[in-house]
Amino acid sequence: MKIVVQRVKNAKVEVDKKIVGKIEKGFLVLLGVTHNDTKEEASYLAKKLCNLRVFEDEEGKMNLGLKDVEGELLIVSQFTLYADCSKGNRPSFISAAKPEKAEELYNYFCEKCNKDYGIKVEKGIFGADMKVSLLNDGPVTIIIEK
Repeated sequence: MKIVVQRVKNAKVEVDKKIVGKIEKGFLVLLGVTHNDTKEEASYLAKKLCNLRVFEDEEGKMNLGLKDVEGELLIVSQFTLYADCSKGNRPSFISAAKPEKAEELYNYFCEKCNKDYGIKVEKGIFGADMKVSLLNDGPVTIIIEK
């Protein structure tokens, strides 16, 4: 499982020109699932994400987490994180999990962040053609894998 975390001032996701998820200060999270991922990986990454300290404190140091700044999460499933571009110019997505498994772990991950860590979670629509907009803050972009 892999997540790309972007610290944002705001972010939103639209499907068919309708906003389906929107946050202010927090993280836009792109989440990819591979074949052998389990709830264990999802739980690990949820804990890591929700405790990640990359917001500036009063001294300008990245020392505060989502809870400290009353941050929110916008979590978007993205199978293309498992693209393999090693051969040719057309990526292979063979490493991405089948949609049924990926959707189950995506929903589990979102639920963990919300219920276990008390973070407000907004979501995209799994499998939909989504338009994601964000105002990256910093920019700060971090990749975490398990």
